[in-house]
Amino acid sequence: MSYSKNYDVLIIGSGGAGLTLALKLANQAIQVAVLSKFALTSSSTYYAQGGISAVFDAGDSIESHIEDTLDAGAGLCDPDIVRLTVSHGKSSIEWLLEQGVVFTEEQNPSGEVQLHLNREGGHSHRRVVHSADATGKAVSLSLIERAREHANIELLEHHSVVELITRPCAGDNLKKRVVGAYVLDTKKSLVKTMTARVVVLATGGANMAYIYSTNPHSSTGDGIALAWRAGCRVGNMEFMQFHPTCLFHPEARNFLISEALRGEGGRLVLADGSTFMEKFDPRGELAPRDIVARAIDHEMKKRGIDCVYLDISHKSEDFIREHFPTIYQQCLEFDIDITKQPIPVVPAAHYTCGGVLTDNYARTDILNLYAVGEVACTGLHGANRMASNSLLECLVFAERASEDIIKKLPNIESLTQIPDWDESKVSDSDEEVVVSHNWNELRNFMWDYVGIVRTDKRLSRAMSRVELLKNEIAEYYGNFRVTSDLLELRNLVIVAELIIRCAQHRKESRGLHYTLDYPETDNSVPPQNTILTP
Repeated sequence: MSYSKNYDVLIIGSGGAGLTLALKLANQAIQVAVLSKFALTSSSTYYAQGGISAVFDAGDSIESHIEDTLDAGAGLCDPDIVRLTVSHGKSSIEWLLEQGVVFTEEQNPSGEVQLHLNREGGHSHRRVVHSADATGKAVSLSLIERAREHANIELLEHHSVVELITRPCAGDNLKKRVVGAYVLDTKKSLVKTMTARVVVLATGGANMAYIYSTNPHSSTGDGIALAWRAGCRVGNMEFMQFHPTCLFHPEARNFLISEALRGEGGRLVLADGSTFMEKFDPRGELAPRDIVARAIDHEMKKRGIDCVYLDISHKSEDFIREHFPTIYQQCLEFDIDITKQPIPVVPAAHYTCGGVLTDNYARTDILNLYAVGEVACTGLHGANRMASNSLLECLVFAERASEDIIKKLPNIESLTQIPDWDESKVSDSDEEVVVSHNWNELRNFMWDYVGIVRTDKRLSRAMSRVELLKNEIAEYYGNFRVTSDLLELRNLVIVAELIIRCAQHRKESRGLHYTLDYPETDNSVPPQNTILTP
């Protein structure tokens, strides 16, 4: 059975970046399809707790936000991109308010109602706009509601992209243009042919490459792998951010404890209640995430302990329950009352700072293919993303991409004559255990060898295992019908290889990449991005 459909714009991913772009395009009478690998709420945006950084406080400034971002990025941020992004913070929040997002407010000393601002690690001021401790959920649900109401947007859940479809550009066989994608409808076990004049990757990051992650299970680097196989350059994949505080509990492996909790006075302590962050950075608990994560990792390995603790019990119960209702309730389900006792925490893979290289309009190396959100490497984050800059990046670059697409779309012809997906030489698998086994093996050795602290030997060991897995997965992929699990595994092993290759290339410690073989930052030459070409 064959199936094909044509759209103006095909957006792969239903998080904040994808839905923002869909709404901005649809308002211009552009026909848009939004693909979600699982439910629309399976994106990382939905699970984001902290908030969105933007300058609203009179004592704050754009220049200060820029300075903090550049400092966190350890010399690899693009200053022009940082300024572009930060300067659109306020307008981005105002657009979300127009979409119905409800943010937490407070009364100022004059009695006027204003946005409540949190402070998080790396920020010198309070500038994090939030909706209690479930900002991503508030943003996601509002955007989904707006998208469902829009006649020009088709929302397709449980659709996984198998491969992008490209063709040579007219008059230049060396350059490619994207014309659509082969897409697996997992409910019908049917690979559909979807053509589009423009395709946008908004698939999020690749943090499920690690056994411990704060991300939903959908974060398997699909967009990065799709773009790489299609011919796009990828950059800075060595900079995988580990969030310092993930709840340590056997039944809550990926529950994040928001950085805002530390911003409101939460202290990192050992089992005996003693603090330790002052030994690593004068900013203590509010140091950038790479520093805090390495400090926790150091204490755990030095002392042979399973976790450290995050304690905010010195605050009043009313304050805690008002500011952190989600964290309070979730911890209570595991018999942890955060108003009375500290929270056991460990670092976990959280954010992919590298990704598909884009310009300041979210354009990739392939004509008519864009990348927005965590899948992209825009130059904003450099070697370490500052807290709450991620949702801001989603909003700003969705806006930038929409401007470029609206301008160019009338001159892009649609290509509808594309052959259907060929399954004539494959069969249903009777060895699904191979997929689950390889998945677990990959994530375990990535955690052990390519985690918070690295060495040349560990990276070499990881690469040897990746090569073996790549061959096994390729053979499996060539013989059996595709499934969602197989597609994720195939993408994840590519992303793992890209992370390792980038890490092997960088002979210094910088930002999120820390290696015992080169523990110092090399300041003898200007810092360089790590860029890989297919």
